Amino acid sequence: MRRVLIMGVALVLLASACGSDGDTQTAGEPASNADTASATDTTTTSAPTTIPPTTTEASEPTPSWVQINAEGCVCSDGSDYTYWLREADPTRVMLFFDGGGACFSAETCNPDDPAYSTQADDNMTEADTGVFDLANPANPVANWSMIFMPYCTGDVHLGTNTEVDYGDGIVVNHLGYTNAENGLDALISRFPNAEQILVTGSSAGGVPTPLFAGLVADAFPDADVMGLPDGSGGYPSNPGLNALIGNLWGTSGAIPDWTSTADVTAAEFGIPDLYGLAATEFPAIRWARFDHAYDGTQATFSALAGLADSTVKAVLDINEALAESSGIDLDVYVAPGTEHTILARPEMYDLEVNGTRFVDWFSAFLAGDDISDVVCVDCEQPG
Repeated sequence: MRRVLIMGVALVLLASACGSDGDTQTAGEPASNADTASATDTTTTSAPTTIPPTTTEASEPTPSWVQINAEGCVCSDGSDYTYWLREADPTRVMLFFDGGGACFSAETCNPDDPAYSTQADDNMTEADTGVFDLANPANPVANWSMIFMPYCTGDVHLGTNTEVDYGDGIVVNHLGYTNAENGLDALISRFPNAEQILVTGSSAGGVPTPLFAGLVADAFPDADVMGLPDGSGGYPSNPGLNALIGNLWGTSGAIPDWTSTADVTAAEFGIPDLYGLAATEFPAIRWARFDHAYDGTQATFSALAGLADSTVKAVLDINEALAESSGIDLDVYVAPGTEHTILARPEMYDLEVNGTRFVDWFSAFLAGDDISDVVCVDCEQPG
């Protein structure tokens, strides 16, 4: 789900982690035909400039979203990769990873019947729900600066492999991690004085959240760093499958150089393992997680990957115990039913479980207040 409100769009070119120098300090001049909001229609200019900072005085209009062409970065089909930046409060920043399926076989990677997004979304105007409902006074991040990372590589933002051949003419660029590094680079260069940073994402975007929370904590040792994956807590860690899919995607290239990751291989770099690795290295990170107990999307992808032996609810419990056995204080909010994700949906403001509204729980987490697990009792009922 790619949903972001546009209050005026400018299209610029920014040097990126995918370029030859990996520099993200400066941006090119806005493209002459910005109304198209298409990265493929822009041309690079020779005079680099920076995007002007946007203040957050109450009398000023909502800061604009800016579309950034990550120069040299590509989606699964070789098309340009772009991401989005909104400069508001420079001390509070949300780094959000988008979802959109996954692919790891000729069947799941078939572009004619894709189980994943194949191109970065360049039409963000229709989305103004959940955390992107910037006009909602109940939105606890409405005044935060935001970096929104689209998803178009089928590798849950963890891939570093190019031109993976699945046969029958199906060739995929799994460069999700390489593309996602642009978000970290933009955070470092645009918001060097950030004091509070929320790293989050929905569905496939929830998967890399623990990893990037660690990378952010490494870059901002004095900031209050929070990790909140949305709709991705129900996948188990299976070493054989981790290695099989990880080798296709190139996840070993995403393993950071931390003490906790010494000698870690793709087989040990499973989705729930990311929590322990990041938390061991950076114990000050604060953690929370949202899921639906019988999330239909997570159940479907687990089955496609050959992991259909346990219900999502059972795996959620196993993964929570695994995280907490690593010393992590992981607060969870588990809603009933088979729906998928919450943060980019309008239901974020209405959902209530056991007398606790999700938006209040989320707001308290951001504020650093003590919160408790909220877990449905009759979990099979619709959410």
